[in-house]
Amino acid sequence: MRRVTFRRPRLPRTRRGQRRLVQAVMAGCVLALLPATWMYVAVDDRLRTAADVPRTDVAVVFGAGLWDGEPSPYLAHRLDAAAELYREGRVEVVLVTGDNSREDYDEPDAMRGYLTRHGVPDGRIVSDYAGFDTWDSCVRAKKIFGVDEAVLISQGFHIRRAVALCQAAGVESYGVGVDAVHDATWYYGGAREILAAGKAALDAVFRPDPRFLGPREPGVERALATAEETLG
Repeated sequence: MRRVTFRRPRLPRTRRGQRRLVQAVMAGCVLALLPATWMYVAVDDRLRTAADVPRTDVAVVFGAGLWDGEPSPYLAHRLDAAAELYREGRVEVVLVTGDNSREDYDEPDAMRGYLTRHGVPDGRIVSDYAGFDTWDSCVRAKKIFGVDEAVLISQGFHIRRAVALCQAAGVESYGVGVDAVHDATWYYGGAREILAAGKAALDAVFRPDPRFLGPREPGVERALATAEETLG
């Protein structure tokens, strides 16, 4: 069997070549960080706390994984914030959006069950079963569920991207970043966001259709009508 050998890349030997290499690396780093910089600048004035976020009819909670069929601790923190906003009368309806691409994995139903156990009536919860990523969730909130304005709830490392993408999708958005323990998941999420920022910028520019769009659903409209009847 012929042995395959790999040559180690050679570094430039001249100062001019080394300088060009450094410049190329620096240019690559700048280009890689541009999307993240765009996100920070674009949404800085739209980040709020649960205490001062403007009153809005709809809150959107993004999925963040399940543990043995129940919301992961990160997702539970997001749902706790949504339940708090509902109890305080800052939102009337909660749209839970997540992955239900297979029968044994159902984020939206797990999120619904958690919210009902924490005081949010079932009739005020709307499920999006095709929120496969943040862009899909934002586009579907607008095109499928008719959401024009919303409070978005996620961890701090993700909320800027969520607000930037929902703004690009036509949803007037404010973001509430919930607290999170700085564990391995937090550090992974922060590092992942640097890479995800590039895709987010492309989504905002080219605005592709979600993986699954489907027909318009009246769930949010009906839930808001129920809320108005209750208030009346």
